[in-house]
Amino acid sequence: MSWHLDAVIYQLHVRTFCDSNGDGIGDFPGLTSRLPYLQDLGVTCLWLLPFYESPLRDDGYDIAHYERIHPPYGTHDDFRRFLDEAHARGLRVITELVINHTSDQHPWFLAARRAAPGSRKRDFYVWSDHTSRYAGARVIFSDTESSNWAWDPVARAFYWHRFFSHQPDLNFDNPGVRRAVVKVMRYWLDQGVDALRLDAVAHLFEREGTSCENLPETHAFLKAIRSDMDRRYGSRVLLAEVNGDAETVRTYFGDGDECQMAFHFPLLPRLFLALVRGDARPIIQAVTATHPLPDGCQWATFLRNHDELALSTLEEHERATVLDACAPDTAMRLHGGIRRRLAPLLGNDRARIEVAFSLLLSLPGSPVLYYGDEIGMGDDVRLPDRDGVRTPMQWSDDTHAGFTDARARRLITPLIDDATYGYRRINVAAQINDPDSLLSRIRRLIAGRRAHPALARGSIEFLQTGSDAVLAFARTHGSETVVVVANLSSAVRSIGLVLPAQTVGLPLVEIVDDVVFPPAAATPYPLSLAPYASLWFACAAAGAPA
Repeated sequence: MSWHLDAVIYQLHVRTFCDSNGDGIGDFPGLTSRLPYLQDLGVTCLWLLPFYESPLRDDGYDIAHYERIHPPYGTHDDFRRFLDEAHARGLRVITELVINHTSDQHPWFLAARRAAPGSRKRDFYVWSDHTSRYAGARVIFSDTESSNWAWDPVARAFYWHRFFSHQPDLNFDNPGVRRAVVKVMRYWLDQGVDALRLDAVAHLFEREGTSCENLPETHAFLKAIRSDMDRRYGSRVLLAEVNGDAETVRTYFGDGDECQMAFHFPLLPRLFLALVRGDARPIIQAVTATHPLPDGCQWATFLRNHDELALSTLEEHERATVLDACAPDTAMRLHGGIRRRLAPLLGNDRARIEVAFSLLLSLPGSPVLYYGDEIGMGDDVRLPDRDGVRTPMQWSDDTHAGFTDARARRLITPLIDDATYGYRRINVAAQINDPDSLLSRIRRLIAGRRAHPALARGSIEFLQTGSDAVLAFARTHGSETVVVVANLSSAVRSIGLVLPAQTVGLPLVEIVDDVVFPPAAATPYPLSLAPYASLWFACAAAGAPA
């Protein structure tokens, strides 16, 4: 099966989505109660951030036990009820496989630090008597960590960590670690999850004289676990998180025998660069460099997620352009990126937000929507680290934004409650029945995408517009062609669109608003586009679903 090729993915955190019992912490029963909303939105797959037992020093990415659910989020029975209900509604589920590192509170690390040097338990992690090993590896969180090594007073040795110092890296040269990771993978696949997101997968192995990233040993391990998964489970999917350039990230598909999906980090910052400059060329360059892929593989595209907006693949002057425009205050910046949600990043400009979603849902790849962005939620840069983009979902203007009930005395994370993005103004209830709301627009875009397979599986051909500010491309799958046109600038643009030969003579039906345009002509097709306007044309004789 190839369900991932057509997926529309919705990313959420159980603890900030909906609370069912009034303790101020989201849980699986709460999430289950909101599945009708997600089904109505039109998404087909849910990606859950870590919900495993954890001290929560890194919002759950510091895992203390891989096979236990963090108690405030519910029980295993709650999880299974959620999974069954999601599947009954046609929703697939992606969970996290965080295997590069654990929490320093994980039983494996607690045993390792007390075990003798060279013993089986000690070698579950990477140790050293000095900090000069693997000097070629960059410090990823250089604004919070000064070294990839941390001293452990119990072990009386340094341990290796690529992220926070409370997250020691597992030793993948140890066959016991590899077996343990496969066991965890099988555990969650046996529960019935449809896909696993491989967090920080580029950093599994270490070798002297290298950057300790994207090593051949990592790809060999991915081929092994993909083979095991295919043999035992069939249609399950691996999704790689690798922040790198196009050439690097493409390697994680292998020859179609590693991960079936990878996040499109090469495209992400160029979407914002294009919108900041009003210039389509960064998008064209990114897509051209990363298309096509091996059969059965697909990009996962996104605008925002739970982390900072990564800018590392941009040139220095390009990075400065995006930072100055989207994060003028240094409090908005973190780890070299931007810790902001979509609406604030785009100046809360409704037209810019809509054209960004239009591109997300029409460019090659399976789109990922971050919870709350469909209603234009904001952020709180006063909160530490990336907590400011992980605030509770704003369901209504009721007490606690409908996230929980009045019994809750304190929420897991403070609500957004300012004049622009506060829950009294920005919430689902205020938008769900308003045909002119952002939420309604996003639902129509998703419905249009799902009604036209060319937008999910089609080839892409960029079209001439006579203006660098206007992006146009044709997506073709079988006999269907969809033409997308988007003005990325703040000015009205009049263009002559050179349409694909197969569309000449056919009426152009705008999919999202169901408007019939005059038939395509052999000469450049004249169009006038309002600032940040976008159009999806189905080249067919009959109307298309709105």
